[in-house]
Amino acid sequence: QSANSPYRSTHAIYVQEGAVSVPVPVNTVPDVLGRRLLSVRAFDNEGMIVDADVVEGAESAAVFLRLLANDKAAYLHVHNAKRGCYAARVDRV
Repeated sequence: QSANSPYRSTHAIYVQEGAVSVPVPVNTVPDVLGRRLLSVRAFDNEGMIVDADVVEGAESAAVFLRLLANDKAAYLHVHNAKRGCYAARVDRV
C-alpha cells in the first residue's frame, strides 16, 4: 500500500525462479486466487479502508463487484487470508 495512510506498508516480495508474467483478461479472477481463502480490502483515493470482507476465492468475483459498487471505493487489495500475503490489486475498468 503506497498511499500515505495508516495502512501504508512495504514488505519483501518473493518471486519463484523462472516465474513468468501471465496476462489476466479483464473481468476474470486468476486461478491462483480462485483456490485460496482471500481477505479483500476496499480503499478510497486517500488509501483509507472503506469496507472489507473474507471470501473463498471461487466466490470472490461477486465480492469484488459488491465492494467496487461503493462509490467511495477506488480500488481493492487482495491478500491470502491464511498467510496474509499481498496477492493482487483490483481496479475498475
